[in-house]
Amino acid sequence: MSAPLLARALLTALAAGQGVAPLFIDLNRTHATHPLWPGHARFHLVAQNFAQLFTAAATLALLWWPAPAASLRFHLALLLTAAPVAAFLLAIFARPLYRGTLHDPGGIPPARLRLGARTLSVNVNVVLILAAAVLLLAAAVLY
Repeated sequence: MSAPLLARALLTALAAGQGVAPLFIDLNRTHATHPLWPGHARFHLVAQNFAQLFTAAATLALLWWPAPAASLRFHLALLLTAAPVAAFLLAIFARPLYRGTLHDPGGIPPARLRLGARTLSVNVNVVLILAAAVLLLAAAVLY
């Protein structure tokens, strides 16, 4: 497999994951129908999920639709896939400004990892976003 094809495959997996995974992760009792969440927050979450789904579909079309300017379309797809990753990282660092948390009571709790006598609390979303950032960088370099 050529490096550009591998880069497109990586970007395809990331974009598809961004579009489909949140539908399963967020549209349930831990998020969109969480009984303690205000209705307006639920509305924004659902709108965001569908926006990501439509953006992922557009990204896949940019990557695989046979048309001229493949390099330009790849780089646009890369930017579209990087935008939610960058937004998530920005939201993490801006949490003190809006009193945000990475999880809610009744939501998805952090994973607990035992390392000898120590137990670490790890937010799975943060791990996934960091992995996505590394894969985005790899796709950019490979292309």
